[in-house]
Amino acid sequence: MNTGASSPSPADARRPAPPNGLSPSRAGDFMQCPLLYRFRVIDKLPEEPSAAATRGTVVHSVLERLFDAPAAERSIERARSMVGPEWEKLLAKRPELARLFAPEPPAGPPEPEDAQSPALDAAQLAEWLAEVEALVERWFELEDPTRLEPAERELFVQTTLSSGLRLRGVIDRVDVAPTGEVRVVDYKTGKAPRPEYAEGPLFQMKFYALVLWRLRGVVPRRLQLVFLGSGDVLTWDPEESELLAVERKLHALWDAITRATETGDWRPRPSKLCNWCDHRSRCPEFGGIPPEYPLTIQPRLPLPREAEESA
Repeated sequence: MNTGASSPSPADARRPAPPNGLSPSRAGDFMQCPLLYRFRVIDKLPEEPSAAATRGTVVHSVLERLFDAPAAERSIERARSMVGPEWEKLLAKRPELARLFAPEPPAGPPEPEDAQSPALDAAQLAEWLAEVEALVERWFELEDPTRLEPAERELFVQTTLSSGLRLRGVIDRVDVAPTGEVRVVDYKTGKAPRPEYAEGPLFQMKFYALVLWRLRGVVPRRLQLVFLGSGDVLTWDPEESELLAVERKLHALWDAITRATETGDWRPRPSKLCNWCDHRSRCPEFGGIPPEYPLTIQPRLPLPREAEESA
């Protein structure tokens, strides 16, 4: 329906603004490194496309759209045949992804036609597409799509807690049993983490479970992570008490994000993941200087004890 309102321009979409809610990925960014959260959410700094992330996008598209076919036609061959077309559709939407498979530039100045229409490295692209196909094929070892009829696929969910905190995310798949039990399923194209590192992926699933509970009043019966990289399936049956604990954690995270937003104090948190960060050159931990903070810094009000001591 045309309401007469104009769509926001690309410049408006890039204009810095305070955060207005949390998703699992952005919550994970802040827990990993507050400065990374600032670069992505407030500064909206560009990042180079990733072959791994793009592979995941194509795999998710294939597994989502495979269910458009009748159950008996959801075969490995059909899924494999969808990989190329789904990649082409993604490339049409995001032409910058061609850089992932650009051939090595020849020595000397480029020819004009090369500069205008760079060809993809066919061998490199074929190898990458084969990796995508292998992940899709492995899914058939873990689940049988001919016996599944998802209630929802790529479901966008959003709710506002009583505190005013807005939570949102996209769930890969929601299954509903004939008896009403809900299963939340998420596909991961990487390998399953060791048990001591499993809390990160489970936090994302508990986030989704919390949102569905607040939206529909029912705690999902099961959370299921399907790791296509290693062929593992991790499940968790959440309790209300666990989801309440997640809700408290999210409120604490949001309080910390709000303080950092108001004060401009976004501190880096170094870890091994820094080796893969696109923003090392801007990070003080590596001798960089972040861009000028684009939001207005709010004066920090003293706590009652601080006020008494200064009087």
